Amino acid sequence: MKTTRIPLFVLVLGAVFLAASASSMGPAAASKHPDVSGWPNLFAADLSNAQFRAGVWTVTDGVLTASEDQAIWTVRDYENFIVDLEFRTAPGTNSGVIVYCSDIANWIPNSVEIQIADDFAEEWAKQPATWHCGAIFGHLAPTKSAVKKPGEWNRITITCLGQKISVVLNGESVTEMDMSRWTSAKTNPDGSEIPAWLSRPFAELATKGRIGFQGKHAGAPIFFRNIKIKEMK
Repeated sequence: MKTTRIPLFVLVLGAVFLAASASSMGPAAASKHPDVSGWPNLFAADLSNAQFRAGVWTVTDGVLTASEDQAIWTVRDYENFIVDLEFRTAPGTNSGVIVYCSDIANWIPNSVEIQIADDFAEEWAKQPATWHCGAIFGHLAPTKSAVKKPGEWNRITITCLGQKISVVLNGESVTEMDMSRWTSAKTNPDGSEIPAWLSRPFAELATKGRIGFQGKHAGAPIFFRNIKIKEMK
């Protein structure tokens, strides 16, 4: 069999190119859940470092839940971070993890919501795919359905690095977004319609802000636990 010698400098250039390509993907292209041992909790056990309407959010045996459709927020801004947590839906749950919020009084158009939903409920299953669990709500559908049935615990990892956001749900990479591509507030890059209440183009949104969790929306509860955070340098 004839063999061909490849110059050393070609091999070196190839290795550099591959390394650069992998590096350019960055943490926002994560495809598995991280080891969170040693990561701090996002909220204190007594919620002393959280902002929320009194009496709405409670923690019992390490499980966070809300009695009303009111969000809970960090008291400070975050940028370039990974948030890892578990959630459990109930029949009909429609909730979300909110990142990059620059205005908690008017958070819906001024943040990015990673959708949490009971995709097994007919009312949500029939909605556009951008409303399904793991989606960037109203903007980018998950590549696959990975949420478990109501009553079972799910794990989700959300990586936010500038305008790059990725979502891993139950060990499956389901969403990767580059916010810079969303230059319209009316249509997504694929031509699908953005809900009218999401009135700011993602390309214009801040990439630093509060982290929040949507409460008992649409009459169905949501449960969270083991909420961990890692800030990236």
